[in-house]
Amino acid sequence: MSRQFDHLADIEVFLIVAEKLSISAAAIYLATTPSVISRTITRLEKKLGIQFFRRTTRHLSLTEAGQLYYEKMQHAFQLIDHAERAIQGKQLQISGKIKLSVPTTYGHYRLPELLQKFLLEYPDIQIEVSISNRNVDLIAEGFDLAIRQGQLPSSTLIARPLELAPLQLVASPDYLKRMGVPQTLEELNHHQCIAFELPSTGKVTPWFFKNGNNEIQRIPSNRILVKEDILGVVSLAESGLGICQSYSFIVNEKIRQGKLWPLLEGYAGHTRPFSLLYAQHRHMSSATRAFIDFLCSAENRGT
Repeated sequence: MSRQFDHLADIEVFLIVAEKLSISAAAIYLATTPSVISRTITRLEKKLGIQFFRRTTRHLSLTEAGQLYYEKMQHAFQLIDHAERAIQGKQLQISGKIKLSVPTTYGHYRLPELLQKFLLEYPDIQIEVSISNRNVDLIAEGFDLAIRQGQLPSSTLIARPLELAPLQLVASPDYLKRMGVPQTLEELNHHQCIAFELPSTGKVTPWFFKNGNNEIQRIPSNRILVKEDILGVVSLAESGLGICQSYSFIVNEKIRQGKLWPLLEGYAGHTRPFSLLYAQHRHMSSATRAFIDFLCSAENRGT
């Protein structure tokens, strides 16, 4: 019987090159020479009849076929690892450390419940969480994953949707007793609106509304302008200083407690996406893959 998978060692070399996108870096990592790495890749490409990389004098990038093969083989090697653990009688218990970056909104109001469920399922995994509204450089700063509002337009990152989070306009009962309840969007011009300045642009974040199928954007009058910490708009609104717009998952509990009242509900319904981001070509640990699968599973999305 002929050996069907006598090229597994070559595949391991391919995975390292695909991760590092550098023949010389892969050679250093594997303690060999660039010529050996190049011959290995060429041999594998010839065997499969496909080209893995686009090569220039300064740059190496995966072709579409190369990217697909990388993803499939990475998953296959994880299955081999799991199978060996099972046959040795070991628990298929994934261990490792995950470095995660999340914005303050998600970090304080969404992540705790998700982490509690995940860590119960994977007790040997450690998670380092950076809760900040700063847009981190995943690769340069060594983050495995980042959760961000919206999707970053970068070819080096993969964005997986987590949820579409509804927005809600709110104010405290004390403020509304003093200033009245706005009945139309135009009446907001006569109210004290608490605006937020987006750190990445220095511009005031628009408020979003829906009127039937039409989406409406308005720049709130910013008599009170909050910078850096977006959760500050909710705290100031709760204190009676004005009207703010925030995510429903942040203000719903305060509405139930009577600390905030929803406003202009006829114009509600606009949502903003949250996505999970990770590097496209970076080697992914079993712990990171497990966390991605957990967050993106139907039962956990938008919980």
